[in-house]
Amino acid sequence: MAWQSVPVPRLEGVSQEQFVQHLYPQRKPLVLEGIDLGACTSKWTVDYLSQVGGRKEVKIHVAAVAQMDFISKNFVYRTLPFDKLVQRAAEEKHEEFFISEDEKYYLRSLGEDPRKDVADIRKQFPLLEGDIKFPKFFKEEQFFSSVFRISSPGLQLWTHYDVMDNFLIQVTGKKRVVLFSPRDAQYLYLSGTKSEVLDIDNPDLTKYPLFSKARRYECTLKAGDVLFIPALWFHNVISEEFGVGVNIFWKHLPSECYDKTDTYGNKDPTAASRAAQILDRALKTLAELPEEYRDFYARRMVLHIQEKAYSRNFE
Repeated sequence: MAWQSVPVPRLEGVSQEQFVQHLYPQRKPLVLEGIDLGACTSKWTVDYLSQVGGRKEVKIHVAAVAQMDFISKNFVYRTLPFDKLVQRAAEEKHEEFFISEDEKYYLRSLGEDPRKDVADIRKQFPLLEGDIKFPKFFKEEQFFSSVFRISSPGLQLWTHYDVMDNFLIQVTGKKRVVLFSPRDAQYLYLSGTKSEVLDIDNPDLTKYPLFSKARRYECTLKAGDVLFIPALWFHNVISEEFGVGVNIFWKHLPSECYDKTDTYGNKDPTAASRAAQILDRALKTLAELPEEYRDFYARRMVLHIQEKAYSRNFE
């Protein structure tokens, strides 16, 4: 099925002032070209990463299929030395493997103690720190994490949203990214922060009929491109080639709005979590009524939420 997509705008040579004052307030995805990222885009080859990254043990996702599903967990967690991971992820077929000779690998770097520490490539991989420059498009105190990502060719990550703004820096390789507006959440069949629709190019519209109403925004990232993904925008990432990327997450809201126990940056703001708990209690209370009354008052509640909470300031 051919889907019409809105191309994500691409801009070259954007200054910090231009981004912060004019582009950032629009809260729309944007590909930035020509940003000074340091030597990483030329230096981070398979051989270089294997040598400099060393034999540090890393926890990885291993999947027998290309489309990874975080809801059904169609993958296993395994541990490999970093140099072995890089070498295997760059291969199409493997002589050594966990599941199958064509299994896929995905690294999402973690803090030293994932329960307490956020990911920061500068701390977990200090020998690579000098190779990469982070875009200085936000205040240093807003910084949350920098996540090292390595993907096998063909790997597709599930559609999800994050609660913080981020830059996806494509260091090497090529990715296709499909995004959906937060306003289209009702069409994405959500389970928590993730969409149940895995095959976004050939979805089962019998099972997910509303998915066809979601507007797709799409871009291809090549080495050196930086994709701005605003908080709450859903994104699905396909690695068209073996690739290395780094996500820079920063806080769009004041720090006190976020869950202080969140080391991944994917827990809903505390006020949103409290509101969801209150709604659950309200639904349990409604369940005390007969179906006819429950339906009527539930519809009134929905209308009240739309009137009081829906924004009229966006498309």
